[in-house]
Amino acid sequence: MSLRTLSDAERRDWVRLVRTPNIGPLTFARLIGRFGTATDALAALPDIAGRVAKGRRIELLSSAAAEDEIAATQRCGARIVASCEPDFPKLLVSLDPPPPLLTVIGNLALARPDAVAIVGARNASAAGRKIARDMAAELGLAGLVTVSGLALGIDGEAHAASLKTGTVAVLGGGADHVYPPQHDRLYREIAEQGLIVSESPIGYKARAQDFPRRNRIITGLARGTVVVEAAERSGSLISARMAGEQGREVMAVPGSPLDPRAAGTNGLIRQGAALVRHAADVLEVLSGLPPLQFAAPPPPAFTRDFLDGPLPEDQLARVRQALSPHPMPLDEIARAAGLNAAQCSAVLMELELAGEALSYPGGLVARAV
Repeated sequence: MSLRTLSDAERRDWVRLVRTPNIGPLTFARLIGRFGTATDALAALPDIAGRVAKGRRIELLSSAAAEDEIAATQRCGARIVASCEPDFPKLLVSLDPPPPLLTVIGNLALARPDAVAIVGARNASAAGRKIARDMAAELGLAGLVTVSGLALGIDGEAHAASLKTGTVAVLGGGADHVYPPQHDRLYREIAEQGLIVSESPIGYKARAQDFPRRNRIITGLARGTVVVEAAERSGSLISARMAGEQGREVMAVPGSPLDPRAAGTNGLIRQGAALVRHAADVLEVLSGLPPLQFAAPPPPAFTRDFLDGPLPEDQLARVRQALSPHPMPLDEIARAAGLNAAQCSAVLMELELAGEALSYPGGLVARAV
């Protein structure tokens, strides 16, 4: 994907395509890869949907609705940045697929590669809170930006301690939606001195299913992720898994085996995460990492079958059978269906447009239920 600043009309169409129902991140990447621009993809979608969705009409987001979102974003002092634009965070561009667009408030220059994510328990201990504060403050003095999710506990401590040196808060809801409400003041301070980032539209209130997507951006924006405290079934462990899948370094602070808030972090260390006690350990781990790669992944391939006519029914049936309610990687679905990646990609796009499949960030796909 070539980098370029979108015109107002192109930005409107980019928003239209991203917000259209049944257009997940994988299908968006396929459409941009095939047609080059959101404008051309929008023009082709009714014909594509007419062929693949078995009479189901695709409801494109209207131009007026997209313009309303852009205007509302601007009224909040925010702006929309597309993944094809030069100032889109470089580390996120390399994700497969990258988030198509972000809404940002504040200093976008803080979304730079020398960043560390600090995440952990909402019901953090006093010791965990102090570790997060001290680590974020010292990393900031060393020139690094901290990234977290504005949650109670570890997240809030990391943000507050690094306000003056640079902090990025990634939200599950819209960039104007303060959650939790106890962090209203901290949110306003970050908006003024740091950076607020969201993949959701302005005005949107986060639901439980939005937080894995938020966590993917937190870890994607950082060179490495530090988990300070986490129970065995914690969202912070999902963040650690995502960081590993993104090729980022995973670090964890050890804790007492008697404290359930340390069960997750101790488990990460057993699985190979770097043990860190303070900022000096984090800096040592980061100093040993190979150079970063910023190239965007190639768009998923199309097959001639998809472009020239309906896909074979046997391919559709095999992929339907391979799909699970639990999100799975595309290559695993292709293997189970006995197809190559390009064939499976085309079938999954057809099923998503028909409302039978759902694609998720990170190249994961599930059966729609």
